[in-house]
Amino acid sequence: MRIDVDSFKVLQVLVEEGSFAKAAERLHKAQSAVSYQVKKLEEHLGVQLFNREQYRAELTPEGQVILAEGQRLLQHLANIEHLASRFSEGWEPKLELVIDGALPMEPIMTALKRMAEHKIPTKIQLNMEFLGGVQHRFERDNADLMLVKDYRTGPYYHPQALPDITSVLVAGAGHPLTQMRGISLAELQQHVELTIDDSSPVKSNRDELQFGGDKVFYLSGFIMKKNALLKGLGFGWMPDFLIHEELAEGSLVEVDFVGGSRYRFTPQLVSTLERPLGRAGRLFTELILEEFAKAQPLTDPGLG
Repeated sequence: MRIDVDSFKVLQVLVEEGSFAKAAERLHKAQSAVSYQVKKLEEHLGVQLFNREQYRAELTPEGQVILAEGQRLLQHLANIEHLASRFSEGWEPKLELVIDGALPMEPIMTALKRMAEHKIPTKIQLNMEFLGGVQHRFERDNADLMLVKDYRTGPYYHPQALPDITSVLVAGAGHPLTQMRGISLAELQQHVELTIDDSSPVKSNRDELQFGGDKVFYLSGFIMKKNALLKGLGFGWMPDFLIHEELAEGSLVEVDFVGGSRYRFTPQLVSTLERPLGRAGRLFTELILEEFAKAQPLTDPGLG
């Protein structure tokens, strides 16, 4: 025999009302029906739930523990009903995002905060990768969206362009390159280049902006790379949104490379028609496009 979940609702009302008569009235049931439901639960559990020697309906110590567990069960069931209701409205159970670490996190976090304010039932998983690792994880995990610096396109991919981002070739203020002008490729290659390691296990997408020298240090993220640059360890490309202050105060200096010290790239928000976006995915797409558009004026209009 399975436990009648409604019995826990009866127990709760009994405790709140303090008598079987008042509980029956509130539940719109006959008092005998309430008593029978409690008795059947006690027989099923083999535990006396109420102290019937008292005038007021009071739980036994065992009954208090059982009711507490029953209340948790009722809450779980209410949560399930709520989730089912939201899912029936088109909210998917899970939304997985893969984000390139070269992109600004501020608009991404703001978009996620706005999603949270909708109190949607969808669980959101956010993963950060670099270079080819973004697309590798997107495809391996069958993720829903990727925000990517660059990717190999396919017939089912649906990209939406985000505002351009500028990267700047920099070195720490005390680095020898910052004292030189019209630096050639051969001169650059005499110094340690700092770059971000491709997080793809395949390693087939080497950053085409690497300078090809023998002295290369691979780092696992841009915060580590910025710290290494500030320490004077080498030179390298950095997204401008991460180094505005350092460039302004002079702790990082733009390297005067003859091939150019700045470049723009257009990140993409990519989904795949093989896994159509649900309601949460469409909402996130809308919000992320809005937040990146708001953040665009924060970039230096003189970069190019």
